[in-house]
Amino acid sequence: MTINRLTRLIFLAGALCFSNALYAQVKGLIQIRAVQGDDTRSFQEGGLGLYRHDTKSDELILSQGILDFNVDLASSWSAHGVLNANQDPDVGLGFTQAYIKYQPLSNSNYKWHVRVGGFYPLMSLENPDIGWTSPYNYTNSAINSWIGEEVRTVGAEVTIKRPAKRFNSAHSFSFVGATFKGNDPAGTLLAWRGFALHDRQTTFNESVKFAPVAALNTYELRWQANQVLPFEEVDGRFGYYAGVHWDYLKKSQFRIYYYNNNGDPTTLNISTGQYAWDTRFTSAAWLYKFNNKTRFIAQVLNGKTEMGANALIDNAFYSHYLMLSHKEGKHRVSVRYDYFKVTDNDATAFDPNTSHGEGVTATWRYQLSNSWQLGVEGSALKSFIKNRAASGFAQRISQQQIMLNVQWRF
Repeated sequence: MTINRLTRLIFLAGALCFSNALYAQVKGLIQIRAVQGDDTRSFQEGGLGLYRHDTKSDELILSQGILDFNVDLASSWSAHGVLNANQDPDVGLGFTQAYIKYQPLSNSNYKWHVRVGGFYPLMSLENPDIGWTSPYNYTNSAINSWIGEEVRTVGAEVTIKRPAKRFNSAHSFSFVGATFKGNDPAGTLLAWRGFALHDRQTTFNESVKFAPVAALNTYELRWQANQVLPFEEVDGRFGYYAGVHWDYLKKSQFRIYYYNNNGDPTTLNISTGQYAWDTRFTSAAWLYKFNNKTRFIAQVLNGKTEMGANALIDNAFYSHYLMLSHKEGKHRVSVRYDYFKVTDNDATAFDPNTSHGEGVTATWRYQLSNSWQLGVEGSALKSFIKNRAASGFAQRISQQQIMLNVQWRF
């Protein structure tokens, strides 16, 4: 079943039941951005830049257009969807999440629920806001920039929760398990572009471009397209992930996940130019509240990905970020440091995939009212990508950007 068909079926079911819904909620966000971009052409435009924006973005743009709705279909059933509008690289509209949730009422000390459809695994503590956005920085960390691009669950997820109150305890635990299809090409961007820093989420059945890589002109990689379709099913195999959430009072949250798309790296869809990548990783995220105003957030991602027969491409990848955020009245200031790298472990000399970099992002947000927010963000990064040399570009580049954001919620 394709993702488009899956989303149509889910929301057809929601529409048929909407008139009898127990409760319906619709929320939205529109964010307009003015950017002083970098001279390096953005990956969004097929360039080498690791930001979403470049000098072409030195104008007012729609950076986020989100419609988030939840419909209670019955006492235990609900339908949820997130619709995103984007104008870069092309004007488009699509779903980033679309699923049905079953959460039965229970007198048991344990609670559980099931999600079926397309959705994010809840690895991130950076993106708890409407439509998987961040209330801290406007530009996501390298980790969650990549998850927003190439990682999405199209399948079923079960969560069992042990609430602290039911056990008269300070500790709550949740145990998560899922199986899915349609995430076979995950790892493509890390190999040929590396990590990036941005807030652009890929909608279902959307493609993501990357700069023309010289290695794709070789015989061995002749079938690979110069873009990735992150949520395409290639090999017919199920992937899976498992996770644990541990909350201590309202002071600390910890989440650890293991993800494996179980891809067959020898399988290829010639018509779309997409391989199945064997991608697996561990993610650990921690949020600690010093008090009601100040919090610290960190996340680490460590994994491997392979593509092609006889480990044609064999890469390890790693990233971490450290963030400090402080809220004072209507003001919030957040500062984040990112480090990221991809290590090339194969013997394919014509296709170097080594890359690494680091960046600093500082954001100030001012809440004008319940609906309106104003914010300014500055970001700088430096990166090394080995395959740039074969295209005639410097392997090491530095980039900076400044942006002004105006946000309206409804």
